[in-house]
This record gives sequence, C-alpha cells and structure tokens, in this order.
Amino acid sequence: MRKVGFIVAILLVFFLFVFNVRPVLAFCGFYVAKADTSLYNQASQVIIARDGNRTVLTMANDYQGEPKDFAVVVPVPVVLEKGQVNIGDSKILERLDGFSAPRLVEYFDSDPCQVYMYERDSSLNNIPVPSTAPDDRLRKKAESLGVTVESQFSVGEYDIVILSAKESNGLETWLTQSGYKIPQGAAELLDPYIKQKLKFFVAKVNLKEFANQGFKTLRPLQIAYESIKFVLPIRLGMLNAKNEQDLLVYLLSPKGQIELTNYRTVKVDSDAEIPEFVQKEFSDFYKSMFQKGYERENKKVGFLEYAWDMASCDPCSAEPLTNEELKKAGVFWLNSNQNAGVFISRLHVRYSRDRFPEDLVFQETGNKELFQGRYVVRHPFSGEITCDAGKEYKKSLKQRQETEAQTLAKLTGWNIDTIRSKIDFVDNTSEEKPWWRQLWNWVDRVSVG
Repeated sequence: MRKVGFIVAILLVFFLFVFNVRPVLAFCGFYVAKADTSLYNQASQVIIARDGNRTVLTMANDYQGEPKDFAVVVPVPVVLEKGQVNIGDSKILERLDGFSAPRLVEYFDSDPCQVYMYERDSSLNNIPVPSTAPDDRLRKKAESLGVTVESQFSVGEYDIVILSAKESNGLETWLTQSGYKIPQGAAELLDPYIKQKLKFFVAKVNLKEFANQGFKTLRPLQIAYESIKFVLPIRLGMLNAKNEQDLLVYLLSPKGQIELTNYRTVKVDSDAEIPEFVQKEFSDFYKSMFQKGYERENKKVGFLEYAWDMASCDPCSAEPLTNEELKKAGVFWLNSNQNAGVFISRLHVRYSRDRFPEDLVFQETGNKELFQGRYVVRHPFSGEITCDAGKEYKKSLKQRQETEAQTLAKLTGWNIDTIRSKIDFVDNTSEEKPWWRQLWNWVDRVSVG
C-alpha cells in the first residue's frame, strides 16, 4: 500500500510539473494546533446561552476530591424549581472548547518564480415549572437561623436546595450544619448577595444515586431562568483559591458578541507570524503570551479569544456544533425563530480576589465582527530558485526570520538569543539542492500533511 501511495505521489508531481499546474492556496492555511483548556491545570468552564431576559447556564464541575465533600453554592436572581434544573452534557463543553480555541496555522511559501492564483475562503423551549414542597424538618431548621428553604429536589446525582436568607452568618451556619463542605469565612462573601435579595442554588452529591449509576465524574449542572440581570457570580469561587484562577466562558447569542460591562473586554494578541519551531512548542507559547498580556493589562480584563458565527469557521480547529448539540448547550431559540443563528463569544478571564472584586456583568451586542486568536508559521520555499525574483526572495528570508524572532520575544517575554538559537536561519550562499532531492522533500511533506 505504501508503494502504491508513493507511485501516486510521483505521478502527481509529474503531472503538476509537465502541465505547469499549481495548487490553489486557501486563505486560512493548514490548522496544526490549538490552545484549549488542556493547557491549564484547573480551568473552570461555563456555557451561557442568552436571548433577551432568558438565560441558560451550564456549569462544568472540575472537582477533584471525594463526591461526599462536593458542594456548590451559586447566587441566582429567582427561585428555581425542578423543571429549571437539568444535567448537562460534558461532551458539549469539550466541543465548544475545541471549536473556539486559539489556533496555530501554517503556510508554505510558494515558488517565487511562478505566478499563483490566490483564493480566499468565504466562507430549550420554555421549561415547565412544577411545584416542589420543601421538607418540613429542613424548613424549621432553616427558619431558626433566618434561612428560608424555597425549594428542594433531586436531579440526577445531585440534591438541590434553593435558599434565601436574612443574614450571612445564619446562612453559613445552616450550610455547615446541613453537611455542606464550604470554606471558612464564606459569610463575608455571602453578605452582598443577601443584601441584593438574591437566592442561593445549593447542590451536593446524592451518594446513593452516584454509586447506583456508576458515574466516574460529576456531570455538569444546567439551570434556566428569566432575569434582567446578566451576571456570572465568581466571588464565592475565590474562597478556596490560593492562586489566580482561569475561567473560560462560552457565550451564545442570536444577536452578536457578548461583552463585559464592569471590566474591559480586550482581544487577545492575534495574527502574529512566529518562527517555525513554535509549532512544536505551541502550548508553552500560548501560555507565555497570555500571561504577558494579562500582566500588561494590569490583571483586570477579560480576554476575547474567539468571536464567530457558529455556522462557519476559518480555519476550523473543530467542526461547528450541530443544532442538536447547540440545544444541549442551552440554545433555546432555534425552534421558535428559524432565522436566528448562534454567535459564540469565548472569553478567558484570569482572576484573583484583589483584581476582580465584582462578579462578571455582561451585555448582548449586535456586533458581529469576526475575530479569533490565530498564529501563523510560514515555511520557506525549499525548491530550486533560478529567477531574479527568487534570488531576492532568498535574501529577504533571513530578515523575515529575524522579524519573527522579535515578534515572538515581544509577545512572550522569552529571551531573544534563546529564540534565535532555535531558528534554522536561511543560508543565502548555499547551493541549490539537486532536483531529485527537492522532489523527495516535496513528496515527504505531502505525505506528512
């Protein structure tokens, strides 16, 4: 089979050479790597589907401990009932992450002695709300501490309680006495939410159900509600944090980009041409570049890593989500409005308690400008060069490689001499390779690609 493939490749080369046929180069380049959540040890992920005042929020659980110790407390604007809480699909988070991740693409320089033609690519309905009566014993215990159990129910492997409270110390005491593993000092951060008269969505694992179903990991929780407030609470998550935390928010809207209102939204550095060796070190490159930008912006912005219509991608690091997948992600407007699409905004927030004293507040916009974190490596043409234009091209390569090195140093803060030592600078004085060696290199590159 390998011999047949090799013969086909040789015939293809012969055909292109004899008939002077040249491949058409696409604008997008060849996708080769992406910067998804696997780059970070613990990156929280949230999907927010929003249209008007309706929000569907999916929270991924990256909890690493024993299920019996798991507890989540989320401030919510309204009392949630069982029909408004569902189990999400972790694969949908993986799909959105893969589709929207910053990406590395590669181009191969064309023969400078030939004229090429370039072509640019153009390319939950209303949820029922059943009534659920809280357990009387739970209610009485709560009332003695100034806590009201508004609703309680089970969904999948989770036991859910919706609470309201008069004061934070009572709420903290109730949660602790009821077996919820929450950090000490929670009252300080609970107090502002109580003053805003918010409710509290509280979940812990039903160990019997978890064991019966044979789950290996906790599945995402998805909640749906109506509210004019478009807020993602993050302050409670800082109680356990020893270091800065990464949060990836996938925001879905029929209108356009979604952006922060109480912190600046800044586009991540993009469309930079960087040295070839970064192809093997893309993970280190992106982490260093993001940290550099984070420090440059005084550690108090949200970075836009991707903004695109879900119906397309260029280049694609993963296929766009299907309508069925989008519905699992919380998109509820597809059935009611066939003309409404889905626009995704990917925000990456690295936050700490001192730099992000407020929860994240968003707004929908009609801005449909396309943007992606995109980085380019350009491979020099390695074939025979005989024309004057080709000779000028070779002379310019070394300067281009130096410019790429300077760009990389500026983006990442890496040492410029270390970068230069990793670059295979073009030798303008070297003799051309024999035709059979060029042909062999071409076939090898095609077979790898």
